[in-house]
Amino acid sequence: MNARATFVLTACLAACSTPAPAPAPSALDMPAVAAKADKPAAPKADSEKTVLDIAVGSPDHTTLVAAVTAAGKADALGSPGGIYTVFAPTNAAFDALPAGTVDTLLKPENKADLQKIIQHHAAVPIVNTKDMKDGQTMGMADGTKVTLHVAADGSVMVDEAHVVASVQAVNGVVHIVDKVLLPPAK
Repeated sequence: MNARATFVLTACLAACSTPAPAPAPSALDMPAVAAKADKPAAPKADSEKTVLDIAVGSPDHTTLVAAVTAAGKADALGSPGGIYTVFAPTNAAFDALPAGTVDTLLKPENKADLQKIIQHHAAVPIVNTKDMKDGQTMGMADGTKVTLHVAADGSVMVDEAHVVASVQAVNGVVHIVDKVLLPPAK
C-alpha cells in the first residue's frame, strides 16, 4: 500500500434497521497518555503504529493532524488501547472547503466546533470496508450518524466522501476520504 495513504479516524457500524447505540460519551476524551521517558523512543514498526502515528507520518494529512491537535484529541487517537474507525480527510479535502474555514476552526475560541467536526470523523469500534453494507449507518463520536454507500464494484462512500484507501493501525483502522465530513446542521 502507498505509504502516503496512511491515516484513520473512528466509526461504529450499525445496521440500518437497528438504531445505532449511543457512542461512548468519552470515546475521544480518554485521559492523556502517560508521559514518556526522557529517552527517545525507537521508531515503531508498521504493525505497532496507532491511528495518530499513521496520520503524523502521512504528508497528505498535515491539516488533519493540526486539527486533531488543536481539538485536543491527539492523546485519544494515539492511545494503543483504543479501538477506532477513523475517516481521515486528505489535505486536498480540507483545501476544498470555503476559503478561511480551516484557519477559523483552528482558532482557540472555536475549539468546541472543531472538536465536533473531528468527532464526526471517528467512531468505536473498528469497522473495515469489507464489513460495510450499502445503506447502513454508523454512529459517530459526536452523537450523529453517517450513511455508508457500497457500490457493486466494492467501492465505498461515507455520506458524500469516497474512501480512497484504508490502513490498519494497532488501535483501529484509518479510512482515507476525499472530502471533509460535516455534521448535520441542527
